[in-house]
Amino acid sequence: MSLSPLLSASPVIQIHAFLAIAAVVLTCAIFSLKRGTAAHRWLGWFWVILMAIVALSSFAINEIRLLGPFGPIHILSAFVLYQLVVNIRAARSRRIRAHARGMKLLTLGALVGAGTFTFMPGRIMYQVVTCG
Repeated sequence: MSLSPLLSASPVIQIHAFLAIAAVVLTCAIFSLKRGTAAHRWLGWFWVILMAIVALSSFAINEIRLLGPFGPIHILSAFVLYQLVVNIRAARSRRIRAHARGMKLLTLGALVGAGTFTFMPGRIMYQVVTCG
């Protein structure tokens, strides 16, 4: 494993990657906490902010283009931003089951699903883990 490919990437890619990694770590912490506690809420807000920055920063990354400067990841990023709002509203209106389900699906799609694609050959994270 070598961070060289990531550290030599553009600043926006570095910010995007490091905040996404931080969100993965924070997800583990949040899912291990008792729901509804102050710690869960505070860490949850921090996670939402991280995910919003990760999604927004993706709009400055245009390596895969299908429609002008936009690619498939940008559709996911817009969906993530929308889902963050939907899931926060669910929690604030005490629809806890909808909030929990929505956040789990958001984590699965945005962090696990999209994150998996970053490890495809030729991508920066693939180079990080394979020292290539």
